[in-house]
This record gives sequence, structure tokens and C-alpha cells, in this order.
Amino acid sequence: MFTNMTIKELYKAFIKTLQQIYESNEATAIANITFEEYTSLKKNEIITKGETEVSEIIKEKLNTALERLLQNEPLQYILENAWFYNLQFTVNKNVLIPRPETEELVLEAINFIRQNNSKTMIDIGTGSGCISIAIKKNAPTVKVTAVDVSIDAINIAKQNALQNYTDIEFIEINFLEENNYEKLMQYDVIISNPPYIPNKEILDKNVVQFEPHLALFVPQNDPLIFYKKILSFADKHLTAKGKIFLEVHENFAKETAAIFTNKNYEVQVKLDMQGKERMLLICRCQIP
Repeated sequence: MFTNMTIKELYKAFIKTLQQIYESNEATAIANITFEEYTSLKKNEIITKGETEVSEIIKEKLNTALERLLQNEPLQYILENAWFYNLQFTVNKNVLIPRPETEELVLEAINFIRQNNSKTMIDIGTGSGCISIAIKKNAPTVKVTAVDVSIDAINIAKQNALQNYTDIEFIEINFLEENNYEKLMQYDVIISNPPYIPNKEILDKNVVQFEPHLALFVPQNDPLIFYKKILSFADKHLTAKGKIFLEVHENFAKETAAIFTNKNYEVQVKLDMQGKERMLLICRCQIP
């Protein structure tokens, strides 16, 4: 597609082609990230060095990236990396792409751990490991365990822990099977961004076609299944003054909260950056 073009011409053609399926601003943002990744040039450098020739290898990479983008594949999977909490993570089709909203949940947990000198934490459904690694990086004294049902996800999470210099215990486990809980200890912090999307809910193509359904969807008739299991786990594995941090579906926040309040837990529903009920902070009710 790209032949006999300077870097500036190539950049403009890349954006114009992306505008077939993306808004102008988003197409430009995607182009900026892609070109910086493959050419090591920022937007202003592309302009100032606009007449520079581009190697055939880079042209081929840009061609391939553009073809995949036009199929609605997320840029993070194409580049095989994503940023979360100022850290870089390897991502592929086996793990969800980290979302900025989840950073708010992580911040809540970090603040709690620091203020309470929490000793132990478990991340349920760790995926890429972004939650565990971001917390460990910013609260290095806490011992972190991270579990997931997918060995492919665990392998990516281990790779991310290594590249971000964090010591985390990863365990492959099916959390829906309660007999597995005996393998786990007590924790001062339980955190999870579990699957919570009913399997008939309509999502964007780039999510449905490329991100792992195992990490996204739950049965239509039991969308709170993971939260019920987390409650069961917490009854025996959350320390007396510990806290639970959950990301939830905005349409089910109150229903999810009720699962815990009905079992004598105190629940705070928090809004995310978009004003949606997306987080639950949960602790045991203190008996006078």
C-alpha cells in the first residue's frame, strides 16, 4: 500500500485510511502511537523530518498494522503492549486490555494498603497481572498472590511481573470451584475485576472479536456468579480488618452491593471517572 513515500506522506496516508472506520481525532492518535512505536519518531519529528525515506521493513510493519486496524483489531494487540498505572504491559489475545477506569480501583487499594500496613493481598482473575503488578510496584511490602483460570493468562502475567521487577505468586486456579479455596491463605486485601458482562450484551466489535470471552462474559441468568463466589471466599479468607475492592458492571452495582450487605458487610459504591457506579469497597461490619 505504501510505496515511494516520505515519512510525512506515509503518515498522512495512514491517517486518511484509518478515517474509513475511525473519527479523525482517534485516527490521528492511533497513527501517532503506531509511528512512534515503529519509527521512534514523535508527531513533531515526523513533520520536521518529513522528507526522510522509510525503510521497506518499517513500511511492511505499518502496512500490516493498518490492515489489522481496519479489521477493528485493538492497537494494543497489534503492538503487543499497553500502558496501565504508568507501567508497560505485554498483552495478547489471552488477556484483556487494561482499562484506565481500573486504575482508580488500584489507587483505592494502594492507599488502603499504605494506611493500614496491609501484609497480604490476593488478585482474583489477574489476567495480564496489571492490577497486582501496579499495586506491588507502589506498595512493595505487601505479599501479593494472583490467581486465574487461564494458564495462558498466567504466563503473560508472569512475563509482565518480570519486566516490571515485581515479586508476585501466580496460581492457576478455577475460582468458581470452592474446594480450591483451601489452597489459599487469609488476606488483608481482596481485589478483583472479574468477568461481569452478561453473554447477550452487545459490545463493540473490537472487544467481541478480539478480547478473551473467558475474561469478559458471565451467564445471562447468573451475571453475579463471580461476586457470590468472592463473598463465599471472603467469609473465611478476609482478615478481620481487611477490605475488598471490586470492579463491577455499572448496571449491577446496587445488586452486587446487596449480596454483601445481606451478609453483614459494609459497602461503599464509588463512581468512576465517567460518573458510573463501577467500584465497590467492602469491609466487615464492626460489631460494637
